[in-house]
Amino acid sequence: MIDTKHRWLFLLVTIIVLLNGIMLSASISQSQADPPPSYRFPYAQAGLTREQAAAHLVSRFTYGVVPGQIEDIVNMGLENWFQQQLTANLKDDKVNALLDDYDALKLSNADIVNTYFKNAQILRMAIADGVIDRDSAKLNKGEYRDQLKDYAKKKQIKPERELIRQFSSQKIIRAVYTNNQLQEVLAEFWFNHFNISFTKKICAQFIPGYERDAIRPHALGAFEDLLVSTAKSPAMLLYLDNFSSVGTKDTIAEKKQEKKGRMKGLNENYAREVMELHTLGVDGGYTQNDVTEAARILTGWTLYPIGKENFGNSYKKLLEREGEDKLKARGFIHDGDFLFTPNRHDTGKKIVMGKSFPPGKGYEEGLQLLTFLAHHPATAKFISTKIATRFVSDEPPVRLIEKMAKTFLERNGDIKQVLITMVSSTEFWEPSAIRAKTKSPLEVAVSSLRALNAEVYKPYEIYTWITRMGQPLYFYQAPTGFPDRGQYWINTGSLLNRMNFGLALADGRIPGVKFNLLALNKNHEPESAEDALITYSKLLLPERNVEETVKRLTPLLNAQNLDQKINEAAGSAASDSTMRMATTDSLSGEALMLMNPLTQTTGQSKYRLSQVIGILLGSPEFQRR
Repeated sequence: MIDTKHRWLFLLVTIIVLLNGIMLSASISQSQADPPPSYRFPYAQAGLTREQAAAHLVSRFTYGVVPGQIEDIVNMGLENWFQQQLTANLKDDKVNALLDDYDALKLSNADIVNTYFKNAQILRMAIADGVIDRDSAKLNKGEYRDQLKDYAKKKQIKPERELIRQFSSQKIIRAVYTNNQLQEVLAEFWFNHFNISFTKKICAQFIPGYERDAIRPHALGAFEDLLVSTAKSPAMLLYLDNFSSVGTKDTIAEKKQEKKGRMKGLNENYAREVMELHTLGVDGGYTQNDVTEAARILTGWTLYPIGKENFGNSYKKLLEREGEDKLKARGFIHDGDFLFTPNRHDTGKKIVMGKSFPPGKGYEEGLQLLTFLAHHPATAKFISTKIATRFVSDEPPVRLIEKMAKTFLERNGDIKQVLITMVSSTEFWEPSAIRAKTKSPLEVAVSSLRALNAEVYKPYEIYTWITRMGQPLYFYQAPTGFPDRGQYWINTGSLLNRMNFGLALADGRIPGVKFNLLALNKNHEPESAEDALITYSKLLLPERNVEETVKRLTPLLNAQNLDQKINEAAGSAASDSTMRMATTDSLSGEALMLMNPLTQTTGQSKYRLSQVIGILLGSPEFQRR
């Protein structure tokens, strides 16, 4: 018989065994659902600690570190964290809650077109409805402004600028708060790669849907899917004019369209850019004749007519009259907002880069062309180079690009696998790659907010600062997108605005942003400006040797006679042509501060923690990632 003492001991052992069994079962279940990655990062070969390697990962694949993130990644395992980011299925309840107020983001392209109008369109509609007199509107614009507002409200329509404001604000919210940071970074990367712009008014209403439906879902998928989805998007069809491209076959419908001035014949804009910018690259081995042939293949690719003032309503009437099935049998393809019209398609034989495209395939010819381009070796090299430039350095090693291009071809353009090859390569971790990139204005602004653990209530205020620093998101006019080189971002004007942003943010002068500087340091207030600089350098620049940073920035804490020095620095900077393309490393922190009217202080004034933080956020060290 077991005595009381041994009975309790037996019970304790049983409980421990049961608990271990439960934990083991949960562990097995978790591992089956989410197996550990098979790859390993060679950061130790580069002499990096796990903490330094985690900081490097964060600098490359997020919009900036948040307090405690480095420790969390180390505890989780670097490879596990990266795999989690590749999977991109973390809950984003906060983001979703904040975006609930942005009703335009949920609308279809058709709903947007029928809801948001340019001011000139609203005016024309009001005049047509007799609400405003045409002649009086020309004489006194201010007089009818309120009438237009009332008219728009009654008609339940809104000005297009509200759509743009919502769309611009959502980008800031996602970048600051999303847990799926890599997906958001790639959404920006691919939008820039397949760039379209609000500056071309004809496509403006379709840009929110373009990012939402064509870019974001495919950011971590297969490159071919991304290419096809952008090619068929109304925004791209309008931006690069392929919606109006017509083949050489004479038809009655085309003649009628030409009389109306709608159809201009063959348009090569998209065909050229899809080869030069989207796939092969400028040195991809194609000729002007290949561009023409590709344009012929893509004739008939247009958008399904949306809204009363949009294009091709005759086709909409045709679809409504004859029905989808009959038109599909005739070769029409209607897929969401995309429409292929065979009676505008060039039916002749085409040859692109030696590949023959026999006639009679219609819509399938275009898909075959895009598939051919998506899997071409030149595309593998070009896309791998752009990815490596974004995530490694402005001049990535050739051997790294070769590895990535090989994976691109072997894995059918699987973006995840290309990224894994890149991060698993020693070149990614070389000392020359650490902090080798200059932050874009978007990255400067968002990394500052994330570093301060800030709450953002008015994201459009941040958007305007990003524009002021030189990156008007969604408004870059050329199809090339913003250049991904530090040299492009850095000049005397942009450096001044970056410093101004850091100081304004830290001092609480940007509306709709809140944070607690003392909370970052566990509510302990440093005893002096020098102490604050040392403490917060370690917090805002984690896993860096901040000794040189502190040494460089310390003299700025008690700068005197700044009014005179600012004027002298501004004058010399304006006359020095070599400053126009300066890098962050070529300007000292002192030079930046002397150029900045927001940093005026005196040696006798008591230090302000916000000013120390502002100096750090505007410093050259913070501008690197």
